[in-house]
Amino acid sequence: MGKNPKIAVLGGGSWATAIVKMLTQNEDFVGWWVRREEVALHIRKYHHNPNYLSEVALETDKIYVDHDLLSVAAQAEILVLAVPSAFLAEAIEPLHEVLAQKWVVSAVKGIEPNSHQIIGEYLHDRMGLDYSRFGALVGPCHAEEIALERLSYLTVASENEKLSEAVAQKLRGPFVKVSCTTDIYGTEYAAVLKNIYAIAAGMAHGVGYGDNFQAVLVSNALREMKRVIRAVHPIKRQIIQTEYSGDLFVTMYSPFSRNRQLGNLIGKGYSLSAARSEMKMVAEGYYAAKLIREVKREREVKMPIASAVYKILYENASPKKTLRALAEKLK
Repeated sequence: MGKNPKIAVLGGGSWATAIVKMLTQNEDFVGWWVRREEVALHIRKYHHNPNYLSEVALETDKIYVDHDLLSVAAQAEILVLAVPSAFLAEAIEPLHEVLAQKWVVSAVKGIEPNSHQIIGEYLHDRMGLDYSRFGALVGPCHAEEIALERLSYLTVASENEKLSEAVAQKLRGPFVKVSCTTDIYGTEYAAVLKNIYAIAAGMAHGVGYGDNFQAVLVSNALREMKRVIRAVHPIKRQIIQTEYSGDLFVTMYSPFSRNRQLGNLIGKGYSLSAARSEMKMVAEGYYAAKLIREVKREREVKMPIASAVYKILYENASPKKTLRALAEKLK
């Protein structure tokens, strides 16, 4: 890795747009791949993303935006993946021959749904990327608050401290604080789990539970998260630290949370298909629930909240009845 490696963001959604905004505070060159040519042309001409965070003015004199993935990737040493997990495999397939030579940071916060793997595992097993060249970007941080320039916190996780610190320096700014950790597994699994728990929080709100229940739900979700992460990667960690619990809290409580929105719609009586079609953005917790179901079977971990969400999403269980039964298990 060079002294000041060039960086590119892959993805055209709200989180990708927010990351590009953060990077242009410190970088004179930021690569940006978006899927559709008309979106790239619009960004170049009008200096904003027409579909996501459209109110954010972008410094396009610093941005090389293109719909040609190989062209964008060729000009950067570090690639930040900000594509919804459901489309990740298809999106990065053209990079199969070159990805292993890049430094890759996942901002996906989900699982690869076909393999049911967290992103680091998927890139290692399917794309040949060494773990020393991988990092994960986690919250607590909503793209919408970055757009509003509200004080936000990020964590870069990587076994390679040189990589995590290089990315952290590129993202830090007046309203963005960035810390680093080596716990890739813990932070990636926390990012997956918090989306499931946010769906549960939304469902609870949708069926009419109040703040008292939500507080108990969050408390139990934190303990459940600790059990699951300890089962899949048992190292010493403090789950109350921001990169785990902070991301959980904001996703369960925030009106910006797309997973909470999905749960809220289902709790109000929408079918799963109707709720998903109502939303403009992907709710990663829907796919994550399948992965965690497999973890439960393989590791025999007690996870009543994630199990309840799975039953509602995949077994067509009644939200009201399932949450009522869940409420009896929480302490």
